Amino acid sequence: MTALLDIRGLTIDIARDGGPARVVDGIDLAIQQGESVGIVGESGCGKSLTMLSLVGLLPNRIRATGGSAMFGGRDLLKLGPKELRKVRGSEIGFIFQDPMTSLNPVIRVGDQIAEALIWQKGLAKEAAQARAVELLELVGIPGPAERARAWPHELSGGMRQRVMIAMGLAGHPRLLIADEPTTALDVTIQAQIVDLVRELKDKMQMAVVWITHDLALIAGLADRIAVLYAGTVVEDAPVSAIFERPTHPYTRGLLASLPTLAGAAMERLPSIGGTPPEPGRRPPGCPFAPRCAHAVAACAEAVPRLAPVPGSDPRHRVACPVMTERAAA
Repeated sequence: MTALLDIRGLTIDIARDGGPARVVDGIDLAIQQGESVGIVGESGCGKSLTMLSLVGLLPNRIRATGGSAMFGGRDLLKLGPKELRKVRGSEIGFIFQDPMTSLNPVIRVGDQIAEALIWQKGLAKEAAQARAVELLELVGIPGPAERARAWPHELSGGMRQRVMIAMGLAGHPRLLIADEPTTALDVTIQAQIVDLVRELKDKMQMAVVWITHDLALIAGLADRIAVLYAGTVVEDAPVSAIFERPTHPYTRGLLASLPTLAGAAMERLPSIGGTPPEPGRRPPGCPFAPRCAHAVAACAEAVPRLAPVPGSDPRHRVACPVMTERAAA
């Protein structure tokens, strides 16, 4: 089956005075039509940059330098600015993590959604404004016609995030990327936003990528989870396999650090010792080896590649020969 999005060997560099530093190093990731995929990892591991590179939204001095990203028969990394503008919104939608900085504070929210529709779909102004009200209603904003005339600062954080979701859905995309969409919200509003995106995914038959550092959040959302570390995918598996049979030492460390109801109230949660390598200073071999309790001499010699985990789900792959061998034993 042909994947909706197929990323192969993606590399991203940041320009520095002393030469380029690699921040994403050879990511392979495929997403199927209608699939929900969680991308998890520590801050700075390349989660957001990987997705931003697909539609030409990388920050200044950062650029994709290698690999491919096939989407609808086109390599997104080879499209020019004009072609990428057609992809953004109409085929790939984004929900950003901070709606207060993503929304223009001096334009009414309805006009911001309408502007996207005029650009993406070529609608006349009146038709675009009417559709903006429909989208606000779709994302559960009460009194959508009145809210469309509101300024961003007049809406609550949860309402602003719903406006961002409406903007992401305006072009009826085939792929929606939700980049930490609940970070600045309280727990109750987080749950509402998550349920909303899940409901809209099924209604619109989209694929959704959830970018997060929160494994607990993604547990009930994703069909599959890709775990990133230092700009590479170290484990890729169905969500059940990640939680029932985590294999990479980094994935195990992330799961061990999650609080549980069975844990003692004052018990200190375990943490992963050390820190991730800085961009451009990756160690030779496995980037996680300096922090790994299971590392052997060979781990410092060759960069591990994703390989199937013996005895697990056929889609379960891990970039750790040591743990793969133990699973086969």
